[in-house]
Amino acid sequence: MPAELIDGVAIAARVRARVAAEAAVLAPRGLVPGLTVVLVGDDPASAVYVASKEKACHEAGMRGETIRLPATTTEAELLAVIDRLNADPAVHGILVQMPVPRHIDAQAVIRRIDPAKDVDGFHPVNAGKVLIGDPDAFAPCTPAGVQVLLTESGIETAGKEAVILGRSTIVGKPMAALLMQAGRGADCTVTVCHSRTRDLASHTRRADILIAAIGKPEMVTAEMVKPGAVVIDVGINRVEDPTAKQGYRIVGDVRFEEVRAVASHITPVPGGVGPMTIAMLLANTVRAARLTLVR
Repeated sequence: MPAELIDGVAIAARVRARVAAEAAVLAPRGLVPGLTVVLVGDDPASAVYVASKEKACHEAGMRGETIRLPATTTEAELLAVIDRLNADPAVHGILVQMPVPRHIDAQAVIRRIDPAKDVDGFHPVNAGKVLIGDPDAFAPCTPAGVQVLLTESGIETAGKEAVILGRSTIVGKPMAALLMQAGRGADCTVTVCHSRTRDLASHTRRADILIAAIGKPEMVTAEMVKPGAVVIDVGINRVEDPTAKQGYRIVGDVRFEEVRAVASHITPVPGGVGPMTIAMLLANTVRAARLTLVR
Protein backbone atom coordinates (compact mmCIF):
# COMPACT_ATOMS: atom_id res chain seq x y z
CA MET A 1 0.00 0.00 0.00
CA PRO A 2 1.53 3.36 -1.01
CA ALA A 3 2.49 5.85 1.67
CA GLU A 4 0.00 8.42 2.86
CA LEU A 5 0.76 11.86 1.46
CA ILE A 6 1.52 14.62 3.95
CA ASP A 7 -0.25 17.58 2.38
CA GLY A 8 1.89 20.63 3.06
CA VAL A 9 -0.47 22.92 1.17
CA ALA A 10 -3.42 22.02 3.41
CA ILE A 11 -1.42 22.14 6.63
CA ALA A 12 0.16 25.47 5.70
CA ALA A 13 -3.32 26.84 5.01
CA ARG A 14 -4.39 25.85 8.53
CA VAL A 15 -1.34 27.53 10.03
CA ARG A 16 -2.01 30.70 8.04
CA ALA A 17 -5.65 30.68 9.16
CA ARG A 18 -4.52 30.52 12.78
CA VAL A 19 -2.07 33.36 12.14
CA ALA A 20 -4.84 35.49 10.63
CA ALA A 21 -7.09 34.78 13.61
CA GLU A 22 -4.36 35.84 16.04
CA ALA A 23 -3.61 38.98 14.03
CA ALA A 24 -7.32 39.83 14.22
CA VAL A 25 -7.21 39.50 18.01
CA LEU A 26 -4.23 41.87 18.22
CA ALA A 27 -5.74 44.51 15.93
CA PRO A 28 -8.23 45.97 18.48
CA ARG A 29 -5.26 46.53 20.78
CA GLY A 30 -3.69 48.74 18.14
CA LEU A 31 -1.12 46.13 17.20
CA VAL A 32 -0.76 45.11 13.56
CA PRO A 33 2.03 42.55 13.12
CA GLY A 34 4.53 43.91 10.62
CA LEU A 35 7.11 42.07 8.52
CA THR A 36 9.71 43.93 6.49
CA VAL A 37 11.72 42.05 3.88
CA VAL A 38 14.89 43.63 2.50
CA LEU A 39 15.92 42.59 -1.01
CA VAL A 40 19.34 43.62 -2.29
CA GLY A 41 19.84 43.24 -6.03
CA ASP A 42 17.55 42.01 -8.77
CA ASP A 43 17.70 38.22 -8.64
CA PRO A 44 14.44 37.14 -10.33
CA ALA A 45 13.84 34.09 -8.12
CA SER A 46 14.37 36.12 -4.96
CA ALA A 47 12.03 38.83 -6.25
CA VAL A 48 9.23 36.30 -6.82
CA TYR A 49 9.76 34.76 -3.38
CA VAL A 50 9.75 38.16 -1.68
CA ALA A 51 6.53 39.15 -3.46
CA SER A 52 4.85 35.97 -2.22
CA LYS A 53 5.82 36.82 1.36
CA GLU A 54 4.36 40.31 1.11
CA LYS A 55 1.13 38.94 -0.39
CA ALA A 56 0.87 36.32 2.37
CA CYS A 57 1.21 39.03 5.02
CA HIS A 58 -1.61 41.06 3.56
CA GLU A 59 -3.85 38.01 3.29
CA ALA A 60 -3.30 37.34 7.01
CA GLY A 61 -4.24 40.88 8.01
CA MET A 62 -0.62 41.81 8.68
CA ARG A 63 1.53 44.65 7.43
CA GLY A 64 3.96 43.46 4.79
CA GLU A 65 6.64 45.74 3.39
CA THR A 66 9.48 45.14 0.96
CA ILE A 67 12.52 47.38 0.78
CA ARG A 68 14.32 46.96 -2.54
CA LEU A 69 17.92 48.07 -2.71
CA PRO A 70 20.24 48.09 -5.74
CA ALA A 71 22.98 45.47 -6.07
CA THR A 72 25.52 48.27 -5.61
CA THR A 73 24.33 48.88 -2.03
CA THR A 74 27.28 48.81 0.36
CA GLU A 75 27.40 46.72 3.48
CA ALA A 76 27.35 49.88 5.60
CA GLU A 77 24.24 51.12 3.79
CA LEU A 78 22.45 47.81 4.33
CA LEU A 79 23.39 47.74 8.01
CA ALA A 80 22.02 51.28 8.36
CA VAL A 81 18.67 50.09 6.94
CA ILE A 82 18.62 47.24 9.45
CA ASP A 83 19.39 49.65 12.29
CA ARG A 84 16.42 51.77 11.24
CA LEU A 85 14.12 48.77 11.16
CA ASN A 86 15.40 47.56 14.53
CA ALA A 87 14.36 50.91 16.00
CA ASP A 88 10.91 51.00 14.32
CA PRO A 89 8.18 49.77 16.73
CA ALA A 90 5.85 49.07 13.80
CA VAL A 91 8.28 46.45 12.45
CA HIS A 92 8.11 43.17 14.37
CA GLY A 93 9.93 40.95 11.91
CA ILE A 94 12.96 41.66 9.73
CA LEU A 95 14.13 39.36 6.96
CA VAL A 96 17.04 40.08 4.64
CA GLN A 97 16.56 37.92 1.57
CA MET A 98 19.56 35.72 0.86
CA PRO A 99 21.81 35.55 -0.98
CA VAL A 100 23.12 39.10 -0.71
CA PRO A 101 25.75 40.38 -3.19
CA ARG A 102 29.23 38.98 -2.63
CA HIS A 103 30.69 42.25 -1.37
CA ILE A 104 28.35 42.09 1.65
CA ASP A 105 29.13 39.83 4.62
CA ALA A 106 25.93 37.82 5.12
CA GLN A 107 26.86 36.90 8.69
CA ALA A 108 27.40 40.54 9.60
CA VAL A 109 23.94 41.28 8.24
CA ILE A 110 22.28 38.45 10.19
CA ARG A 111 24.04 39.44 13.42
CA ARG A 112 22.88 43.05 13.03
CA ILE A 113 19.18 42.12 13.16
CA ASP A 114 17.61 42.46 16.60
CA PRO A 115 17.15 38.82 17.81
CA ALA A 116 13.63 39.79 18.93
CA LYS A 117 12.83 40.64 15.28
CA ASP A 118 14.82 37.79 13.72
CA VAL A 119 11.78 35.87 12.47
CA ASP A 120 13.99 33.88 10.07
CA GLY A 121 15.67 32.36 13.13
CA PHE A 122 19.25 32.72 11.89
CA HIS A 123 20.74 35.06 14.51
CA PRO A 124 23.25 33.29 16.79
CA VAL A 125 21.09 34.19 19.81
CA ASN A 126 18.12 32.34 18.34
CA ALA A 127 20.33 29.47 17.17
CA GLY A 128 21.54 29.07 20.75
CA LYS A 129 18.02 29.28 22.16
CA VAL A 130 16.82 26.58 19.75
CA LEU A 131 19.70 24.35 20.81
CA ILE A 132 18.92 24.63 24.53
CA GLY A 133 15.16 24.40 24.01
CA ASP A 134 14.33 27.97 25.06
CA PRO A 135 10.62 28.50 24.29
CA ASP A 136 11.30 32.15 23.37
CA ALA A 137 13.46 31.09 20.41
CA PHE A 138 12.54 31.86 16.83
CA ALA A 139 13.34 28.62 15.03
CA PRO A 140 14.27 28.73 11.33
CA CYS A 141 11.09 28.44 9.32
CA THR A 142 11.79 25.29 7.32
CA PRO A 143 12.68 22.95 10.21
CA ALA A 144 9.92 24.50 12.32
CA GLY A 145 7.55 23.76 9.45
CA VAL A 146 8.72 20.15 9.26
CA GLN A 147 7.94 19.73 12.95
CA VAL A 148 4.45 21.13 12.41
CA LEU A 149 3.93 18.75 9.46
CA LEU A 150 4.71 15.85 11.77
CA THR A 151 2.44 16.97 14.60
CA GLU A 152 -0.45 18.03 12.35
CA SER A 153 -0.28 14.66 10.59
CA GLY A 154 -0.62 12.83 13.91
CA ILE A 155 2.80 11.22 13.66
CA GLU A 156 4.17 10.08 17.01
CA THR A 157 7.77 11.20 17.45
CA ALA A 158 8.58 10.30 21.06
CA GLY A 159 11.26 7.62 21.25
CA LYS A 160 11.58 7.40 17.47
CA GLU A 161 14.85 7.22 15.55
CA ALA A 162 15.14 10.35 13.40
CA VAL A 163 17.83 10.55 10.74
CA ILE A 164 18.56 13.88 9.07
CA LEU A 165 20.47 14.07 5.80
CA GLY A 166 22.31 17.39 5.75
CA ARG A 167 23.98 19.55 8.39
CA SER A 168 23.23 23.06 7.15
CA THR A 169 22.57 25.86 9.60
CA ILE A 170 19.30 26.54 7.76
CA VAL A 171 17.77 23.06 8.03
CA GLY A 172 19.91 20.18 9.29
CA LYS A 173 21.36 21.52 12.53
CA PRO A 174 18.23 23.31 13.81
CA MET A 175 16.10 20.33 12.76
CA ALA A 176 18.23 18.08 14.94
CA ALA A 177 17.95 20.52 17.83
CA LEU A 178 14.16 20.71 17.55
CA LEU A 179 13.66 16.95 17.38
CA MET A 180 15.92 16.15 20.33
CA GLN A 181 14.11 18.49 22.74
CA ALA A 182 11.54 17.25 25.21
CA GLY A 183 7.96 17.83 24.17
CA ARG A 184 5.39 17.48 21.43
CA GLY A 185 6.78 16.72 18.01
CA ALA A 186 10.16 15.88 19.53
CA ASP A 187 11.75 13.44 22.04
CA CYS A 188 13.56 11.71 19.17
CA THR A 189 16.91 9.99 19.10
CA VAL A 190 18.64 11.95 16.35
CA THR A 191 21.39 11.08 13.87
CA VAL A 192 22.73 13.73 11.48
CA CYS A 193 24.38 12.47 8.29
CA HIS A 194 26.47 14.51 5.86
CA SER A 195 29.01 14.27 3.04
CA ARG A 196 31.59 12.53 5.25
CA THR A 197 29.19 9.94 6.68
CA ARG A 198 30.34 6.39 5.99
CA ASP A 199 27.85 3.75 4.83
CA LEU A 200 24.99 6.23 4.63
CA ALA A 201 22.34 3.59 3.96
CA SER A 202 23.12 1.81 7.23
CA HIS A 203 21.99 4.95 9.03
CA THR A 204 18.96 5.79 6.88
CA ARG A 205 17.58 2.24 7.14
CA ARG A 206 17.36 2.66 10.92
CA ALA A 207 15.21 5.75 10.65
CA ASP A 208 11.61 5.79 11.79
CA ILE A 209 11.60 9.40 10.56
CA LEU A 210 13.89 10.25 7.64
CA ILE A 211 14.38 13.92 6.76
CA ALA A 212 16.24 14.56 3.51
CA ALA A 213 17.80 18.02 3.19
CA ILE A 214 21.01 17.30 1.35
CA GLY A 215 20.41 19.08 -1.97
CA LYS A 216 21.02 16.12 -4.27
CA PRO A 217 18.20 15.28 -6.70
CA GLU A 218 16.45 11.98 -5.94
CA MET A 219 19.40 10.65 -3.96
CA VAL A 220 17.31 8.68 -1.47
CA THR A 221 16.15 5.39 -2.93
CA ALA A 222 13.74 2.78 -1.65
CA GLU A 223 16.65 0.55 -0.60
CA MET A 224 17.75 3.27 1.83
CA VAL A 225 14.38 3.49 3.60
CA LYS A 226 13.06 1.34 6.43
CA PRO A 227 9.63 -0.11 5.57
CA GLY A 228 6.95 1.99 7.27
CA ALA A 229 9.21 5.01 7.83
CA VAL A 230 7.99 8.60 7.64
CA VAL A 231 9.90 10.40 4.89
CA ILE A 232 10.12 14.20 4.81
CA ASP A 233 11.68 15.59 1.63
CA VAL A 234 13.04 19.11 2.10
CA GLY A 235 14.92 19.14 -1.20
CA ILE A 236 13.97 21.38 -4.10
CA ASN A 237 16.05 20.62 -7.18
CA ARG A 238 15.67 21.59 -10.81
CA VAL A 239 16.51 18.80 -13.25
CA GLU A 240 16.44 18.93 -17.03
CA ASP A 241 13.39 17.38 -18.66
CA PRO A 242 12.93 17.91 -22.41
CA THR A 243 9.37 16.58 -22.16
CA ALA A 244 8.36 19.39 -19.81
CA LYS A 245 7.08 22.67 -21.24
CA GLN A 246 9.71 24.73 -19.43
CA GLY A 247 12.49 22.21 -20.15
CA TYR A 248 12.91 21.14 -16.54
CA ARG A 249 11.02 19.70 -13.60
CA ILE A 250 11.26 20.15 -9.85
CA VAL A 251 12.19 17.11 -7.77
CA GLY A 252 13.17 16.54 -4.19
CA ASP A 253 16.07 14.66 -2.62
CA VAL A 254 13.94 11.49 -2.59
CA ARG A 255 12.92 9.22 -5.47
CA PHE A 256 9.31 9.82 -4.71
CA GLU A 257 7.48 7.02 -6.51
CA GLU A 258 9.73 4.16 -5.39
CA VAL A 259 10.11 5.42 -1.82
CA ARG A 260 6.36 5.95 -1.55
CA ALA A 261 5.98 2.21 -2.06
CA VAL A 262 7.83 1.43 1.19
CA ALA A 263 7.19 4.44 3.45
CA SER A 264 4.13 4.96 5.66
CA HIS A 265 3.98 8.74 5.11
CA ILE A 266 5.80 10.97 2.64
CA THR A 267 5.86 14.60 1.57
CA PRO A 268 5.61 15.40 -2.14
CA VAL A 269 7.78 17.93 -3.97
CA PRO A 270 6.35 20.40 -4.65
CA GLY A 271 3.47 20.67 -2.18
CA GLY A 272 5.11 19.29 0.93
CA VAL A 273 7.61 21.22 3.02
CA GLY A 274 7.75 24.27 0.73
CA PRO A 275 4.41 25.88 1.63
CA MET A 276 5.26 25.60 5.33
CA THR A 277 8.20 28.00 5.14
CA ILE A 278 6.14 31.13 4.53
CA ALA A 279 3.43 29.93 6.92
CA MET A 280 5.98 29.63 9.73
CA LEU A 281 7.48 33.01 8.84
CA LEU A 282 4.05 34.57 9.37
CA ALA A 283 3.61 32.64 12.62
CA ASN A 284 6.98 33.85 13.90
CA THR A 285 6.12 37.45 13.01
CA VAL A 286 2.80 37.37 14.84
CA ARG A 287 4.52 35.86 17.88
CA ALA A 288 7.19 38.58 17.72
CA ALA A 289 4.42 41.20 17.73
CA ARG A 290 2.64 39.54 20.62
CA LEU A 291 5.82 39.44 22.68
CA THR A 292 6.12 43.23 22.48
CA LEU A 293 3.04 43.42 24.73
CA VAL A 294 4.85 41.71 27.59
CA ARG A 295 8.19 43.49 27.37
